[in-house]
Amino acid sequence: MAAKGASMRRMRGFVRKRGNSFQVLVYAGPDPLTGKDTYISESTRDRRQVEKVRTRLLAKVDQQRTGSTKVTLGYTIDAWLQVHEADERTLEGYRGYAERTIKPALGEVPIAKVSARVLEQFYAQLRRCRTRCNGKAYLEHFTDEPHECDQVVHRRVRDHDCAAAKCRVLACNPHQCKPMSASTVRQIHFIISGALSTAVRWEWIPTNPAATTKKPRQPRPQPKPPTPGEAGLIVAAAWEQDEDWGMLVWLVMVTGMRRGELAALRWHDVHLDTGTVEIRRSFTQRAGKAVEKDTKTHQMRRIALDQTTLELLAAHRTRYEDQVAALSGEPSTQAYVFSYEPDHGKPCNPDGVSHRYAAMCADLGIDSHLHALRHYSATELITAGVDIRTVAGRLGHGGGGTTTLRVYTAWVAESDRSAANILAKRISLNRPEA
Repeated sequence: MAAKGASMRRMRGFVRKRGNSFQVLVYAGPDPLTGKDTYISESTRDRRQVEKVRTRLLAKVDQQRTGSTKVTLGYTIDAWLQVHEADERTLEGYRGYAERTIKPALGEVPIAKVSARVLEQFYAQLRRCRTRCNGKAYLEHFTDEPHECDQVVHRRVRDHDCAAAKCRVLACNPHQCKPMSASTVRQIHFIISGALSTAVRWEWIPTNPAATTKKPRQPRPQPKPPTPGEAGLIVAAAWEQDEDWGMLVWLVMVTGMRRGELAALRWHDVHLDTGTVEIRRSFTQRAGKAVEKDTKTHQMRRIALDQTTLELLAAHRTRYEDQVAALSGEPSTQAYVFSYEPDHGKPCNPDGVSHRYAAMCADLGIDSHLHALRHYSATELITAGVDIRTVAGRLGHGGGGTTTLRVYTAWVAESDRSAANILAKRISLNRPEA
């Protein structure tokens, strides 16, 4: 009988006196993350308002339990991914986050029960440990199949010595907490917020709780461009390997274009007569699937080229024409500027370009990656006093320069100090003699 009374009290709600006010509590079901009972509450000093408050809270709980609000967060995310406009590589990343991180924790929770508190607790767990272990010790097994821990994978050699043959040992090690980065948690928040925003638009829920959720701070970018000395060594090593590779590294260095934009560059985008290059597309290749798409900001941009770069591109064009002539073919403006094919009919693989650049820098003893050349182009321009909007236009940053300012704050400050010194030197001071 006592259990039945407790159940009725949870369903209908109850009131308790707290000082000069009345607190109305209504049972709202188990917590999605902890499984503990949760209540929604509201306080009033007017005893006559207690019943109205209780009725309103009960209606709110009933709304969570009925109709389309029973749709789960996992189902909502899947539905959102079907209509969300993004390139396939981006959608593939979203699906990965959903399957690995979001659905195991909140996938079966009705979207009506996903609150700002639930999301903030979820994000806090991920920042402590990406597996949400809650401090529990356990073994991380190398497979979900039945197995023996510390299993030895023997070499295919008869009557061998495991140590001499260097047989591999698959060990099940104790779990060590690895916090999820703030930027990754923000990406997960973007997925959940996008799905719930769509649920509001489809009238599945009245409001988007992610809109009021406190998400992790966006980490300040810390670009690490090569120094001018290192840049000189890099471009010299590239030219020494071969002229086409040297041209590619040089062009990235002086334009700051992204690797996908570089791979998608065709000869009709290069205007040697006007001294400009147009960035209209980007190329990606993942899991054997090649895709040519819009630029990251979905905008075309035109970059001015210096005389040295124009001369180098003209020589590069001549080499391409000679290669095509050797094949008894005709040059085409549709051909890619950089290609491993003799007729330049296919673009370079962006991943292959990045790997070759990293290997070249490693041989030079320089810690760098291809995207660092983009940083080099930006920082050198800013340090030289070029205005932010011009730098942002060359890099293809959106927001009229806000992204450029956020990423390259330190170099902007350095440029500002240089500007102050330049201005002071241009002013003649007529000081009175002592």
